Amino acid sequence: MRRIEKIKSVLLNIKESGEIDEGALNGLAKSEKEMVFSLYEENLITEGLLFLEELDTDKEWQQLLQRKMGSKKSSSNFVQPYLKYAAIVIAFLSVGYFLVNDKDDKPFPISEMAIKLKVGDNDVKVLKKGESQQIVSSTGKILGIQQDDKITYSPDSDIEELIYNELEVPFGKIFNVELSDGTVVHLNSGSKLRYPVKFLKKTKREVFIEGEAYFKVSKDTEHPFIVHANEVAVEVLGTEFNVSSYEEDKEINTVLVEGSVSISNSISPEDNIVIKPGIKATWDKQSYATKTENVDVNLYTGWIDGKLRFRSTLFSDMQKKLERSYNVSITNYNTELANKKLNAHFNVNIESIEDVMKSIGEIYPLKYEISGEEITIQ
Repeated sequence: MRRIEKIKSVLLNIKESGEIDEGALNGLAKSEKEMVFSLYEENLITEGLLFLEELDTDKEWQQLLQRKMGSKKSSSNFVQPYLKYAAIVIAFLSVGYFLVNDKDDKPFPISEMAIKLKVGDNDVKVLKKGESQQIVSSTGKILGIQQDDKITYSPDSDIEELIYNELEVPFGKIFNVELSDGTVVHLNSGSKLRYPVKFLKKTKREVFIEGEAYFKVSKDTEHPFIVHANEVAVEVLGTEFNVSSYEEDKEINTVLVEGSVSISNSISPEDNIVIKPGIKATWDKQSYATKTENVDVNLYTGWIDGKLRFRSTLFSDMQKKLERSYNVSITNYNTELANKKLNAHFNVNIESIEDVMKSIGEIYPLKYEISGEEITIQ
């Protein structure tokens, strides 16, 4: 019973204090520590305590940790007595704790819904909005600080080599980072940004984006700022623009708000264009061609404030943005709706996904069913 009692003691301490005392985790196995962090992150401390009360012996606890997902039948038989604590069981399963081997040196499994900051090859930190903490390198150097939903990197660190961090934001969340040169990046749902913890002298300022981000670039005429989005490169000196480069999308879009940017691609280097404010440049991933058009920039930048604006947008395209912003999965069997162009305006900070579906139903009659994070349209 010692293992279970130790875990329960840690969870009780968290429940009373509202935070994790890392010193209290001493003596726990790797998988047990990560399980505690997962329960804390998902606000399941109370449920975790109740669940552990149902485990009679340390043998059952070890069975829980070592249970392999490869055999669905055996896992189901083991979990069945604890179905009333389904949320806890699902939390354990979803982050892969049954696959953890305490004897190896692999990094801890982390919930897919966590905001993650990779500061080294195997060093990944979980970031939570509302918290404050120092951002420290794998060698112990202080790089910056997190405050609420923003990381700010210090321009005065003694880093003299090119070291990268990678910030990953899951569906349903947005996070911000201020780079060492003062450039501010708003990172949208389902996106990754790889960037140097400090820009070095005599080098270009280069970052790499997967997904969507809004950049407010600090002006520096001697050090151009380049955003790499797959095959497309956007180069600026100081300006504001939005880049969207999700893997599943057919296009890479750059919308300029202020200043000017130069856009090129690695497939056809000679295809280099300069755009002005109010222009959207679109690079087609299949034809490798770039086209430009005048747009309302608010349609492409409102997401920073939680606003989703759609104007003559195919529902199939609208569906993707709703899935990312609300962290839901939408299955649409209505082919006529998929090809329908709609106008709509939502705010994820105010309206729930159910509110959104009701509004769409008022624009275009449809039947749908919401089950947790799954939405089915008939």
